[in-house]
Amino acid sequence: MDGCLLKSDFYFELPRELIAQDPLEERTSSRLLVLDRHSGVVSHHVFREIGDFLRPGDCLVLNNTKVIPARLLGEREGTGAHVELLLLKRRSGDVWETLVRPGKKCRPGTVLTFGDGLLKAEILETVEEGNRLVRFIYEGIFEEALDRLGEMPLPPYITHKLQDRNRYQTVYAKYEGSAAAPTAGLHFTNELLAELEEKGIGLAYVTLHVGLGTFRPVKEENVLEHHMHSEHFQVSRETAELINRTKARGGRIVCVGTTSCRTIESAADETGIVHPCSKDTEIFIYPGYRFKVLDALITNFHLPESTLIMLVSALAGREHVLAAYEEAVRERYRFFSFGDAMLVI
Repeated sequence: MDGCLLKSDFYFELPRELIAQDPLEERTSSRLLVLDRHSGVVSHHVFREIGDFLRPGDCLVLNNTKVIPARLLGEREGTGAHVELLLLKRRSGDVWETLVRPGKKCRPGTVLTFGDGLLKAEILETVEEGNRLVRFIYEGIFEEALDRLGEMPLPPYITHKLQDRNRYQTVYAKYEGSAAAPTAGLHFTNELLAELEEKGIGLAYVTLHVGLGTFRPVKEENVLEHHMHSEHFQVSRETAELINRTKARGGRIVCVGTTSCRTIESAADETGIVHPCSKDTEIFIYPGYRFKVLDALITNFHLPESTLIMLVSALAGREHVLAAYEEAVRERYRFFSFGDAMLVI
């Protein structure tokens, strides 16, 4: 798509009280807004009814990344000044790309200390976006120190403290590496997944480690000038074969979340065949994009002017999506990470 796509085209009014601060007690009791992407018609349901909209022979694609307790609170060695460190991506061994706040005085050579010295981080260099490469220093096992000292890196719009860490984790989370949860998957329980399998719906697992770039605002008014953050993903041979087999037999590929969508669209060739691979993706999906694999999407409600609402608009059309969001606001749906769900079909 050439020309100009404006960020302001994806703006909508959201009352602050609709931003969900806490997860519901029961995962499947979230509300579910179903949007017919062809007609724009919406209907209102409960998430546990998701199976009513899926057919035997369809395939759900789920992101089994696991969120690490990536937020560390500590101090600068020697000065005692408070610092916050967010782990973004492991570069190699004990070297990580991180976000440091406040970053002004955290120059190369500065040492940050956490948990009375149980874990230390030496700043090596400043890289793009002002992020810092750090080398961690510790005794024993890094993951154990992180588990003891780290907190879940909740999005900035969630101000409540999370009581149960597992509620910012999908029930099928397996491979550690995310700085944020693939939140569309938070609505599933093991029981619901088993019911769907019994109904003849395939479950295909991919891994994409979600970076904090997910929450990075689009700064350019012309959306086409926005540079998408890079994220690492893996698609196994088994998953690729299941997706390709489903498509060949006329089944639908239903992605659970924008991360699963970005993964399979990045792993597919121009003919729509998904290939097993392990690589980084910077795919940016906005209106005008032609989907190669995805047929339907389960997703949460996203921030105004975000790359995520642009992705949903690429599937269902901007007018249909914004009208559905207006309806969700009128009906007092809960928004964002701990909020309700939407099925675009």
